[in-house]
Amino acid sequence: MRILIFGNSGSGKSTQAQALSTRHGLLHLDLDSIVWEPGKVAVQRDANVVAAELQAFLERHDAWVIEGCYGELVEAAAPRCTELRFLHPGREACLANNRRRPWEPHKYASMAAQDAMLQHLQAWVAGYYEREDGWSYRRHRQIFDAHPGHKREWPDPATASAG
Repeated sequence: MRILIFGNSGSGKSTQAQALSTRHGLLHLDLDSIVWEPGKVAVQRDANVVAAELQAFLERHDAWVIEGCYGELVEAAAPRCTELRFLHPGREACLANNRRRPWEPHKYASMAAQDAMLQHLQAWVAGYYEREDGWSYRRHRQIFDAHPGHKREWPDPATASAG
C-alpha cells in the first residue's frame, strides 16, 4: 500500500496520513520534513536535495503514506503510489483547522514559534484557490485529473479526515 495525500495546508492531510500509518503500519513521510531546512522555519532547502531525498525514500520503501502540498513532489511520487488522495475541504475549513492545529514539534521549536507563523500561514492558505503556483488548487486539480491510477477526492469538510 502506497498512499499519496495532497491538498492545502489545513485540509486534513496529516490527520489522515497519521491514521493510515497507524492502522496499516505504513511509514509516514510528511513532505515538510524534506522541503524545509532542519531547525529553520519556512526556509526552503535546495530543490535538487529535496528531489533526491524523495527519490531515495521511494526507492527504499515499499509501503508508505506521503503527504504534502508540494505539486512538484506529488507529481514525482504519484507514479509510485497505489492510491492518490486529493483533500480540498474549502478555504474556511482549512483556515479553521489551522487555528485548531496542535503544536507540531517536528516543525517548530515551541507552540509560541508556531503561533508566530499562523498569520503568515493563514494568508497563504487563503490564497490557495487564486494562486497559480505549484502549491495551488489549480495545480493540484491538474495533477489529480491527469493521474491515470486509483484516486479519491475529499471535497467535503465532513469527510476530509476520513480514512
